[in-house]
Amino acid sequence: MHPLLMILIFISFSYSVARDTITPNSPLADNETLISGDGTFSLGFFSPGNSNHRYIGLWYNKATVQTVVWVANRMNPVTNSTGVLSISSDGTLLIIDQKSTVVWSSGVTNVTNPVAQLLNTGNLVVRDSQSEEAGGYAWQGFDHPTDTLIAGMKMGVDLVTGLNRSLTAWTSDSDPTPSQHYMMMDIRGSPEIVLCFGSNKVWRTGPWNGLRFSGIPETLTYSGFTFSFINNKQEITYSFNTNQSVLSRLTVNQSGKVERSLWVDGSGLWNVIWYAPNDQCDNLPPCGPFATCNPNNSPKCDCIQGFTPKSPGKWVYRDAVDGCVRKTPLDCKNRTDGFLTLPKTKLADTTNATVDTSLSLLECQAKCLNTCECTAYAPADVRNGGTGCIMWTNELTDLRVFVDDAYGQALYVRLAAADLGSPLPTKSSKSNKLAIILTIILTLLILILACIGCLLWRKRRKTRGMLFEVTTSLHDHSNQRVNDLELSQGNDIELPLLDLNTIQSATDNFSSANKLGEGGFGPVYKGNLGDGQEIAVKRLANTSVQGLVEFKNEVTLIAKLQHRNLVRIVGCCIEAEERLLVYEYMPNKSLDLFIFGMNPKISDFGMARIFGDEAEGNTRKVVGTYGYMSPEYAMHGVFSQKSDVFSFGVIILEIITGKKNRGVYQADNYTNLLDHVWSLWKEGKSLQMVDGSIGYSYTMNEVMRCINVGLLCVQNHPEDRPLMTSVVLMLCGENASLPYPKEPGFSARKVLHQTESSSSKQDTSSANDMSVSLFEGR
Repeated sequence: MHPLLMILIFISFSYSVARDTITPNSPLADNETLISGDGTFSLGFFSPGNSNHRYIGLWYNKATVQTVVWVANRMNPVTNSTGVLSISSDGTLLIIDQKSTVVWSSGVTNVTNPVAQLLNTGNLVVRDSQSEEAGGYAWQGFDHPTDTLIAGMKMGVDLVTGLNRSLTAWTSDSDPTPSQHYMMMDIRGSPEIVLCFGSNKVWRTGPWNGLRFSGIPETLTYSGFTFSFINNKQEITYSFNTNQSVLSRLTVNQSGKVERSLWVDGSGLWNVIWYAPNDQCDNLPPCGPFATCNPNNSPKCDCIQGFTPKSPGKWVYRDAVDGCVRKTPLDCKNRTDGFLTLPKTKLADTTNATVDTSLSLLECQAKCLNTCECTAYAPADVRNGGTGCIMWTNELTDLRVFVDDAYGQALYVRLAAADLGSPLPTKSSKSNKLAIILTIILTLLILILACIGCLLWRKRRKTRGMLFEVTTSLHDHSNQRVNDLELSQGNDIELPLLDLNTIQSATDNFSSANKLGEGGFGPVYKGNLGDGQEIAVKRLANTSVQGLVEFKNEVTLIAKLQHRNLVRIVGCCIEAEERLLVYEYMPNKSLDLFIFGMNPKISDFGMARIFGDEAEGNTRKVVGTYGYMSPEYAMHGVFSQKSDVFSFGVIILEIITGKKNRGVYQADNYTNLLDHVWSLWKEGKSLQMVDGSIGYSYTMNEVMRCINVGLLCVQNHPEDRPLMTSVVLMLCGENASLPYPKEPGFSARKVLHQTESSSSKQDTSSANDMSVSLFEGR
């Protein structure tokens, strides 16, 4: 073959093989293109629309319609087709016209062995040809997007370099010069992407909630997409990726809309699958402060519950730009405010909101209540039940609601108590992992229902006389069983009466060796009736502050109630000066053994608890019964449903902390457990109180919820405590909004000092074997 022919064939072959690089010795002429290694993208000179100007652009090689997604010299075109794209010996990309004038430059990079390469992602990069380091680029086109975001390209702020990657629409189809329509990452408050026209904000995505932007719920329906949002000390950026078979782009067009398109091979067209703004609630501002926008409603704007139109006359003409104002001022001083849950929302504008990702949702609520200026809060991340804290201290604007349950996220709006109204029902949450608390709840519910039934029965029979009366006069022992406990209407209560001799014999004449402990009622003794049945005898002490009324209450109630979780009463004795209650004996065990093996037993109704005291560290401060009795009952003898709620709250806090309310706390400067828990709660250090034996196997939000509920139950004033039905809802409903608790009863030292004098005579003793009750704790 002739040598000249071989040279011509070689030259022809070299030009027919696509290349993806530019070197100092091989620039890219106007009639050439770079093709990415996988053939997806092309880069070269082009003329947009009917323009004769030439630009370096990037487009999809596989799409039959040339769609330019990136332009290098959008503000500096070459006026004819003689331009060249080259790379200098120091790694600077240059566009040079026929007069050797530099029309555009990428800037100095100082690369020793420079090469420019078009990657498979469409990214034009400058790197050192001798370097094998992935991503070690001296310059890259993806740092300078134009009007389009493609897969793998980031939009947002590099906090290290200060680079802000934004999208700016072309001026026209024939002119890629930047227009006034642009989209950028707003990093103020909780970062979100905003669409602007000049200095005016037109539309926003809403903040990223861990899964998606709260204002773009449509991404739930996308198939083949993955979305990424990075928010750390180095960058705050958004990007997306697709399957290789999917071509998608996000573009800001000349009309001021942002569109997402998919390439459809069959039709050879770009299909717009989403755009914004796309309804009357997307255009800012739709409804003004403290108003929601719903495009499916007519009118579209409505005031949030607890608010009323600021300019009612304008609302008649559907002009809601002035928004709404509160009906009732907030009560920060007394902390009586609560929260209204607004589900399915695009969160209000977060420009001036504060964000703390270290807080739990309950801690966020507490922080909001402790901040008088706080108007609302929301989780920064909706995953795992909600974590992090977004808090608003100004007006809530651009707030819209969605219809679909899967869209948007919950916003908690602060309202005065008078404007809260009835709480909305919430869906039951998943089974509470703290099985011990659920067991207690179910047990108390059964007890409460039984008590209600008993009270109703008593009311119906009230006209028939008292249920029974206790006779305290001395009688002959042979008639004692009949006369000492008289039942009206013929033995309404069948309660065995034991004579004093029998009980004295069973307890070895109330021997100190058989003494199990002592409570507000008096001492408790272990005994044996002789037939092998072990009993626990409660003996009313002469010094007890509880007397005949409390004794009657307990006999009345427990004699009528039979349940596997109630300590069974064996009988009673009223003889001479003795007032004795005889129960089945329960060997002292820790509560968890009863939860996971046997069932816990409850005793003591309306007067005292059966307690064991500390094996060591005895003190004459308020212990035992007073650790669980409500302040109003311990101080004034006033008892109600809220008294048992207080006791239940103490138990919750004991379970969480692994400590007893009646422990010795002088060394820690706390008078009791409630004082300790309240101090940590106020300081925002609630998780420090969690029992170390639990380790890290708990769900933080569930524990915080239990602590919150426990503190609500032990509030000093009965009217502030919730009913048990509300307690159940608060514990079981993970979406239920909890109020901020007020100071607990007995948290102040002066209250304990008051009770100390009344309890100083109640000596404590070692409790090696003791009748167990639900209130014994651990």
